[in-house]
Amino acid sequence: MRRGMIALVGAALMLAGAACGRASETPTQAPKGPPPLPAPETLSSRPQATPGEQLYLTKCAMCHAPGGMGTGLLARRTDQPLLEKRTDLTADYVVQAARMGIGNMPAIPRGEASDAELRQIAEHLAKGAKP
Repeated sequence: MRRGMIALVGAALMLAGAACGRASETPTQAPKGPPPLPAPETLSSRPQATPGEQLYLTKCAMCHAPGGMGTGLLARRTDQPLLEKRTDLTADYVVQAARMGIGNMPAIPRGEASDAELRQIAEHLAKGAKP
């Protein structure tokens, strides 16, 4: 008899808990998930890209465009994590940071980007720098 009573009380508690959970929900509320990822930045998304911008898109955007891992990491240290929107980057700083590596970003060897290519990327990123 005691087992039956325990089972009955347990079932009643489960029903009460389920009813409480349903009472606060409305049929129009859908569970919210994470926001959608931004569209990737590619050469096809910017057909009028300058040569430096094209190099940035092919060699850097996978990490430094919206949704990239580098953008998430930079958001912890700077107000503007998107390199193309920063106004404090000089071309020389970009070249040195890329060649030497900085923070979690590894050094970019000449086999991945020549000095001329890196200079074009750096000048593209420095175009928004305040004098």
